[in-house]
Amino acid sequence: MLVLPCFLVSMDGNVLNLALPAITADLRPSGAELLWIADGYVFLVAGALLAMGALGDRIGRRRLLLAGAALFTCASLGAACARTPGQLILARVLMGLAGASLMPSTLALIRGLFPDGRQRTTALGAWTASFSLGGLLGPLIGGVLLTRFWWGAVFLIAVPATLLLLLVGPRLLPEIRDPHPPGFDLLGAAQSLAAVLLTVYGVKHAAAGGGLPQAGGAIVAGVLLGTAFVRRQRRLPRPMIDPALLRGRPVRIALISSAVIFFALYGTQVAQAQHLQTALGLDPLRAALWTVPSVVAYFAGTLLAPRLVPQLRAIRVSLAVAAAGCALVTLIVTDVVPDLAAIVLGSAVFGLGLAPVYTLSTDIVVTHAPASQAGVAGAVAESSAELGGALGIALLGALGVAVHGSSGAASGHAYATISGAAALIVAAALLAVTLLARGHAARGQGISPAGTPRGRGFSPASAPGRPGVKLTLSGTRRAPQGTPPAGRGGRDGRRRG
Repeated sequence: MLVLPCFLVSMDGNVLNLALPAITADLRPSGAELLWIADGYVFLVAGALLAMGALGDRIGRRRLLLAGAALFTCASLGAACARTPGQLILARVLMGLAGASLMPSTLALIRGLFPDGRQRTTALGAWTASFSLGGLLGPLIGGVLLTRFWWGAVFLIAVPATLLLLLVGPRLLPEIRDPHPPGFDLLGAAQSLAAVLLTVYGVKHAAAGGGLPQAGGAIVAGVLLGTAFVRRQRRLPRPMIDPALLRGRPVRIALISSAVIFFALYGTQVAQAQHLQTALGLDPLRAALWTVPSVVAYFAGTLLAPRLVPQLRAIRVSLAVAAAGCALVTLIVTDVVPDLAAIVLGSAVFGLGLAPVYTLSTDIVVTHAPASQAGVAGAVAESSAELGGALGIALLGALGVAVHGSSGAASGHAYATISGAAALIVAAALLAVTLLARGHAARGQGISPAGTPRGRGFSPASAPGRPGVKLTLSGTRRAPQGTPPAGRGGRDGRRRG
């Protein structure tokens, strides 16, 4: 039940691209209107995550989840029936707000429902796998619908699932909330929303070849608002986000790893799609089918993640695997293996490394937050992934154009350049988190195999997890009796892949 919302958010974020030509021909939007039709949903999901996570912590995670599902249903119907660009933009903005409410709610509910560390990590693995499945099935289902129906049909895919959630969710899901919530920080929510919106807009505008003054101005304004938001949180007696959450080295390692892995994922996905369809001449359906092995590898990674201990070491190993996957793709410019073989193999290896990073980093962030702030902790983890992905699209895309020109951006050499750069960036992140982890281990504050953080009311004796322990597979371990609920940070405390 909790994976349904994540599946819908991911699928809806991928399905619109197929319908854009038909929408453009029917509604005739301007360039600015087309940007908001295409990206308004993503902008609002990224921008509203923190505010929605904090709201769920205060009014109840199930209540916010069901309210978001209801809004998502109504907005989807509105998008399908839109007759002007303005109507479609409004519907997409409302869908983005609803999507932002679904992700932190599900993460916080997972933390409350699965107090056992290994069970929680397994649940988070299923949660992250639903994103990958939605990203795979969205274009396939959308392509079938567009061949038989009008463009609005792609917005109706989610309606049956959201109606099912509204019908059975109140009976199956418990309500979890802070028993003594503080007042909602409306100004802080507005600052966080505007900061992320402006930053993501500026990055995407730069990636699309927009004017540097406009894109740079938006990014600078976003950074300034984000700084003001952080300073405000430090002054409040009960802030929306406790700044102490971000000071721990395990949390910083998790956020860096999540941001970098999605930087590589989103940045290389665009180049891969262009190469498969333009350079190799595959139609969209065949190109999508060649990505299936990477999705299967990602699923395998989500199954493996709960067994990898300790978590910080597992993240480092997974980053190394992901970097190797990006490096393998660069073989397309050699005669060692055929292009498709290099792409499929490299993408599969990357997917195998991506899943544990996404799952475990989300778990660490949510676990280190107080239970009363599980929703906003998940939102923090998800925001790091969203921002990392946006930067990956902009910077790696700009690299491909700068080195090979706009006419050669879809060539094998451009794709190899982008993949090689992604491999180097992931490797640099691996070095950075290794140094952070060593400093953390030296202070005797590791992450236990069950995912329980040391230093939050636990002594090293009560939360064993020696920094020198080797990465192992834990098949039958159970969390010690009395281990408090821990959660994954990702979308609601999660994430990821």
